[in-house]
Amino acid sequence: MKILYKTSATATGGRSGVSKLDDDSFEVNIVPPGSKREGVNPEQLFAIGYSACFDNAMLLAAQRMKLAPTASSTTIEVGLAQLESGGYGLDVDLYANIAGLPEADAHALLEAAHKV
Repeated sequence: MKILYKTSATATGGRSGVSKLDDDSFEVNIVPPGSKREGVNPEQLFAIGYSACFDNAMLLAAQRMKLAPTASSTTIEVGLAQLESGGYGLDVDLYANIAGLPEADAHALLEAAHKV
C-alpha cells in the first residue's frame, strides 16, 4: 500500500470532551447522541467523512467510465449498535442519488465507486 495522505486527530474526554485535528485546523466538542449540549457525536463525523469520500469516488469512477451524470449526491446513515457479544459496532447505510444516467449505468457506477 502506498500512503497518499495521512492526518491525525486527538480526542480528550471521550464522548463528553473535545476532538481536534493535530494541525489545529478543526476542533469540535464531542457529545453523546441525543445530548442537549452543543457539539457533534463521532457517528455524525464518520457520516460526513464517509459521504464526502464516497461521493468523490463516484465522480472519479464516472470520469474513468466516461459517464456524465447531471448530478449526484451521497447520504450516509450511521447507527451505533450494541453487539450481542457486549461490544459496540457501527451500522452503515449508503444512499446515492445519481441523475442523468440510465439505471444500468448508475448501478455500474456505484459498483465502480465502491471499488475505488
